[in-house]
Amino acid sequence: MNRWLQAALCGALLGLLCGCGAPGAPIPPSLELPQPVHDLHAVRKGDVVTLTWTVPNFTTYHKTILNLGDTLVCRASLPTMSQCGAPVGRVTPPSSYRPASKRGRGRAPQPKIAASYTDKLTSQQLAHDPTGQISYAVTVLNQSGKNAGLSNVAEVSSAPALPPPSDFKAQVTADGVMLTWSKVDAPSMPGLRFIYRVYRRAKDAGKDVVVGEVPLASPPEFIDRDMDWEKAYKYRVDVASSSTSEGRTFEVEGEDTPLAQVVTHDIFPPAAPSGLQAVASTVGSSTFIDLIWSPVSDRDLAGYNIYRSEGSGAPVKLNSALVQTPAFRDSTASARHSYTYTVSAVDLRGNESGRSEPATEKVP
Repeated sequence: MNRWLQAALCGALLGLLCGCGAPGAPIPPSLELPQPVHDLHAVRKGDVVTLTWTVPNFTTYHKTILNLGDTLVCRASLPTMSQCGAPVGRVTPPSSYRPASKRGRGRAPQPKIAASYTDKLTSQQLAHDPTGQISYAVTVLNQSGKNAGLSNVAEVSSAPALPPPSDFKAQVTADGVMLTWSKVDAPSMPGLRFIYRVYRRAKDAGKDVVVGEVPLASPPEFIDRDMDWEKAYKYRVDVASSSTSEGRTFEVEGEDTPLAQVVTHDIFPPAAPSGLQAVASTVGSSTFIDLIWSPVSDRDLAGYNIYRSEGSGAPVKLNSALVQTPAFRDSTASARHSYTYTVSAVDLRGNESGRSEPATEKVP
């Protein structure tokens, strides 16, 4: 083979080896590492911590994950966490998760899927620092057990969770729903604060709402005056423990009392009016008696009834419709007659109070 042919063959071979390459260092193959979780959330109730997060859909190279590995749950008693150490739990992919390798052509990302883990804390773990925090993180593995690092850190209080009050009762009264329970003794721990927290749920409501908080040093009772009449409610109480560290407040609620259920049926009349006064007047040929009294402050007041009697006769109601203001003019009074008046209050459900103290007046 002559030298010209040898040179041509070497050139062609070099072109095949190098012609399709890109300049620069070669790119290593993807390790299929799931992106770290960024929305880890931790909630503690009693001695149980519930962690929730969103399962990642993409790798660190922004490619759809083909096959997801397990998730390691990490816990530490420090406010920061740089590595997992010995994991406290291992979570397999949720049953609703479908690997991209089984999703057919295109391998489009699936909708967001939530994952969760429940951690039970021991008394030894909580005794380390009652005014501190317990930190959690998770790390998602690939099929080879590799990961791209920890998630965001979620913290919960390490304060002791006190037991729920006993003998919890709810009773409907004229002032509202009266809640009572037995006193809970708080441990003497500097830096910790304890309160009773009262929750209420209406029959058709989707969640409980906080209706009151009571310091542990106060009498163990609470009146819910913001309820509505003729509704069904469920109440519960727990004890919340809290501490403050570096301007941040950490809190944990203990277990709940059993639910106390009531129906706020209004059978309670308003207070009787007071301060009734009667003054007779004559204008021209017209005679009348003006009545005034102190207004009743019940929030469900609908109005007043006016009663008049003469001599030993029975009282007669003068108004056909409820009187809306604490004043009334009796234009049917006759000259030279003496009348005795009383007033009652009526609420929105028709409950009528007792009569006021009488007021007597004679028309000139």
